[in-house]
Amino acid sequence: MGISIATNHNSNSYTITPEDLTTVIETHGQAITKYCNSILCDYHEAQDAAQTTFIKAYTKRHQYRPDKGILPWLYKIAFNTCMDTLRKKKFLFLFDTKTPEASYEMPDTTMSEELRAALKTLSPKDRALVFNRVIDKLDYKELTTIYNATEAALHKRYQRAKKKLAKAILEQREGQ
Repeated sequence: MGISIATNHNSNSYTITPEDLTTVIETHGQAITKYCNSILCDYHEAQDAAQTTFIKAYTKRHQYRPDKGILPWLYKIAFNTCMDTLRKKKFLFLFDTKTPEASYEMPDTTMSEELRAALKTLSPKDRALVFNRVIDKLDYKELTTIYNATEAALHKRYQRAKKKLAKAILEQREGQ
């Protein structure tokens, strides 16, 4: 990808410069935004979450380990950012007496309404996992870095999510 990360040879610390961050954003910004949108199901919130992800990546740049790869590291930060957003949204909803505003979903011409509706039956964590496996084609070893779970546990969770998706699609088709 062309990011030159300086290593302090006396320790395991790495330095990501502002120029490196610009390259990372240009290279992975769209993918991170799509990933956040797949979890949050709200394009504006996804944009905010992606921006927060890159800010966190820069402030946590000392935690980056090149041997694990930049994209899994970014996905992990994005995943945690999205989960924080959902927790905050749930907490605020408990105390909000106003009618919630309609959210805006980015029009996605690559996904049918049927599939979009089926994906919404999954938990945000499962949507994220499906996105990483199907769209990004990440293997289970890479996913362990993002989700802090074993390959076997992630495989099982993915299989359950696929079954739930298939069931939701069948139910939609039968209901038509």
